[in-house]
Amino acid sequence: MITRSLGTAGPVVSSMGLGCMGMSDFYGAADDAESIATIQAALDAGITLLDTGDYYAAGHNELLIGQAVRGRDRDTVAISVKFGLMRAPDGAVVGIDGRPAAMKNFLGYSLRRLGTDHVDIYRLGRLDPSVPIEETVGAIGEMVQAGFVRYVGLSEVGAATVRRAQAVHPVADLQIEYSLLSRGIEAEILPTCRELGVGVTAYGVLSRGLLSGHWSRDREVADRDFRRTAPRFIGENLDRNLSLVDALRAVAEARSATVAQIAIAWALSRGEDIVPLVGARRRDRLSEALGALEIGLSADDLAAIERAVPAGAAAGGRYQEAQMAVLDSEHEQPAR
Repeated sequence: MITRSLGTAGPVVSSMGLGCMGMSDFYGAADDAESIATIQAALDAGITLLDTGDYYAAGHNELLIGQAVRGRDRDTVAISVKFGLMRAPDGAVVGIDGRPAAMKNFLGYSLRRLGTDHVDIYRLGRLDPSVPIEETVGAIGEMVQAGFVRYVGLSEVGAATVRRAQAVHPVADLQIEYSLLSRGIEAEILPTCRELGVGVTAYGVLSRGLLSGHWSRDREVADRDFRRTAPRFIGENLDRNLSLVDALRAVAEARSATVAQIAIAWALSRGEDIVPLVGARRRDRLSEALGALEIGLSADDLAAIERAVPAGAAAGGRYQEAQMAVLDSEHEQPAR
């Protein structure tokens, strides 16, 4: 497995990480046994970065990871945890809490669920507008000094917030959506991260399944799958986006690859400071994603990909308007 460094201040991890959210939440039902087997298969294949959030099904996702890594050498696994989103019993998001005292409380519960004495990268899932980022990051820095956290991370924040956070404590990486269909970070956020030596962990590299090559216009979407109401998966937007996938499929077939592999390979090609997170929930999907590591894209390949899916071509926002409104990362650039 090729490795990459998460910024100048972060850990060296596998060039691809495993995003575990869908094993517990937001994408409908999943099988716990298959989820654990998929995490273990990823670790066996050389993936060292596992990403989760304490609010994914009220800690269920952390419990899965805790079971999957039990008995393994803890130093061979980098666990990234997001905190701060508060969920009601029905799963609704009811607020964001970035207060230092709340962070320490969240961390304590995460350590217990994960069955570990430290989290490798700890980050606020969404910016709390009522708490200065300096306070939250400073408090996480205290947890670094205490040994409960190894590195400070950020999630879905804009360039100005990255600068403010970095001035308080070295930041390993910014976790943010980045894919062929979501390229807004290229305007200001990515250049700022590179200037400051902050790495990027890119989630949504398959645009929540749109770029997987497995989505279809007549696919039934479960009631608890957030894609049921996501703008890019609805009506004419879906038709437009799947036409982009069809164009990308031609590029993939020319390389004897799948659409998903080309989309992941594109993300890998964007820079050595970017680590894509793949959200495989099953071992077969994981195996397909790992195949992207074997694909070296030429200049001609990249040009063909650009023609198939030009920047800004996606129809619809990546979240509903109310959810987009709370994203600090979207306040400094056009939403794409």
